[in-house]
Amino acid sequence: MVTRQRLLPRPLGPVMAAVGMAAVEGKKDWILEPLSLPEFPSCINDGFTLLPLPCIFCEDCYPVEEQEKLLGHMIVEHKLVIADVKLIVDFRRYILYWKKRFIEQPITDFCTVVRTNSQAPEGEQADYYLLCDVLPEDRRLREQLQQKRLEEVLEQQQQERNDSSFARVCVFCNEEFAGNSLQCLYCEKTFRDKNTLKDHMRKKQHRRINAKNHEYDKFYTINYLELGKNWEEVQSEDDREMIEEQDDDWSDWQGPPVCAVCLFCEKAQDTTEKLQLHMKVAHHFDLPNLKYEMGLNFYQQVKLVNFIRREIHQCCCKQCGKTFTSKSEVVSHMTETNHIMSLLDRSDWDQPQYYFPTYENDALLCSLSDCESESVADNQITNIPVIAEDISNLQALKKGSILNLLQHSDTKN
Repeated sequence: MVTRQRLLPRPLGPVMAAVGMAAVEGKKDWILEPLSLPEFPSCINDGFTLLPLPCIFCEDCYPVEEQEKLLGHMIVEHKLVIADVKLIVDFRRYILYWKKRFIEQPITDFCTVVRTNSQAPEGEQADYYLLCDVLPEDRRLREQLQQKRLEEVLEQQQQERNDSSFARVCVFCNEEFAGNSLQCLYCEKTFRDKNTLKDHMRKKQHRRINAKNHEYDKFYTINYLELGKNWEEVQSEDDREMIEEQDDDWSDWQGPPVCAVCLFCEKAQDTTEKLQLHMKVAHHFDLPNLKYEMGLNFYQQVKLVNFIRREIHQCCCKQCGKTFTSKSEVVSHMTETNHIMSLLDRSDWDQPQYYFPTYENDALLCSLSDCESESVADNQITNIPVIAEDISNLQALKKGSILNLLQHSDTKN
């Protein structure tokens, strides 16, 4: 079943939206499905956090739910104390990092030594090692783990927003989607039927998730705002101080990497310069040079890119009219015969319909700029010839000057 239809490229008029420009000439040239360039997920959940927790010093391992036993084991057997464990967002990666570092260097290079029973005889004294974020390396590690977990949480949230297979029964109304969840959100008790559950949640005001259930903490982005603070501490702060000290510096923001895809193949690069170099070497298509020679502004570049995307998608060479079975075949043909240059005919691509992207996620469009074409326009303006005024009869010009007339008028007054 077709759930969504859109014609690409998206012409402006209703008649052209139905048939397309080329259909007027007797050729069917419309695209019915929305197009997207190939993308690769930036993070794959491999169940890493479900693996057992190893001891930093020995071969003992503990299940994730027995983290407290591991901490007790390291205190009793190895005299190691880790500070603020609850604020370490990925304890397993934290443990593995220090397990490797303690093999490379002695523990005394990193940890503060705390001696107990210092007044007692030497045999009764004990040295414990404190590992905390006072150590710059430890703090950097905690910050990196927190940043990574935030990225994973945001990605998970985005996946849930886009998940079309989600199916549940609403616990607040009779709207039934799928399934039959009869568990209270707040106290997590299970009830025999939906009406009993609704009455319980209404009477007890359990229409929210229990904030004291720390199993949910990892899903809230507020817990990642500042290292060393959970949501309760953040909410207890005075908002007025945050407003007064508001910092608009976004220099530390790290968005997901965006790769632009080649106009003629599926090669993707993380920078525009690399992609332009690839198109120049592999396909003999020098986009910056063409932009300069043709004097293309930003919107003209957009139309040209969308036009080329569409022509390559159609697997048809515009120069000789041959149709191919794949994009790679038509690109190889156009590259060998130099028919790529036939795509630059301004009368073909300089049309309003190509303002709309052929591919919905075309990152190349976001990297276009018209700075060079502006410099071309500036050069054209500066090279405009200036014709000097005729000064052969200078005396006559002085007598007819508007300044001269104003001067005579002021003298009479």
